[in-house]
Amino acid sequence: MSFPPELSQNEEAPPALLLPGLRDASHLVLNLRASMAHHQVVEGKQLSPLMAYLGAWQSLRLSRTHADLLNDPEFSQACRFFLSDIYAPRDFSQRDHDGHRIYDFMNRFLPEATLLPLAMALEVNTLTQQLDLALAGVMRDELAVADRFDTRQYEEAYRRCDNYALRVRQIDLILELGTHLDRVRRLPLISPTLRVAKRPAQRLGWHDMQEFLERGFAALKSLKRVDVFLQRIEVREKAILNRIYGLPGGAPADNPFLVSDGGPPEVVL
Repeated sequence: MSFPPELSQNEEAPPALLLPGLRDASHLVLNLRASMAHHQVVEGKQLSPLMAYLGAWQSLRLSRTHADLLNDPEFSQACRFFLSDIYAPRDFSQRDHDGHRIYDFMNRFLPEATLLPLAMALEVNTLTQQLDLALAGVMRDELAVADRFDTRQYEEAYRRCDNYALRVRQIDLILELGTHLDRVRRLPLISPTLRVAKRPAQRLGWHDMQEFLERGFAALKSLKRVDVFLQRIEVREKAILNRIYGLPGGAPADNPFLVSDGGPPEVVL
């Protein structure tokens, strides 16, 4: 699968590229059921105890860092979507496989700019999995961690991975994804397309991807100040990253993970 070239955060895509025409939409609806008939079931992979613990720990860390966003009515749904669909300690093999299939299928009928957020979501998921696997591998092979770790081991493995640029890329991708999703949610055919797809998707086994898209779209509808939401995430996540790597602009030593829930600064699962 080839992804479309990225648009910068300050670059507005021409309306003609973003808005699918009625003919595109009709082709999409007519071919949806036929394409879904070829759905392939992917055998899920059971997460190792270490990967499951890593996912749960990182989810807890994120929920504590962004507790104020989780408790804000405007931002809470978007935050919960990120925690449940990106960092949840469970296997996403079927959903990610379906996501690639849906992208390839819809790319035949809709302009690429319309599908850019889906392509970016798949890239975020892939990169996140690669980074987590690398982190768990260092813990296991170099630090003799079997299934549980403490903060010191986590940060030591983080540094030993020596992939700062990829970690920055992970954060930037999430910011870009949020920016483009904010544009796409305003398109008139998004809601009708999801409604048309719901029943055949559930009946023919594409429910994981369908529910992922529905949750993401619903979460976006509650966001009125996307720029504020994304800026807070960027500032906090990059400050935590810089502290772990010992770089300027890092989070303070007395609150290393910038927890905002009023609890102790340590993250203990």
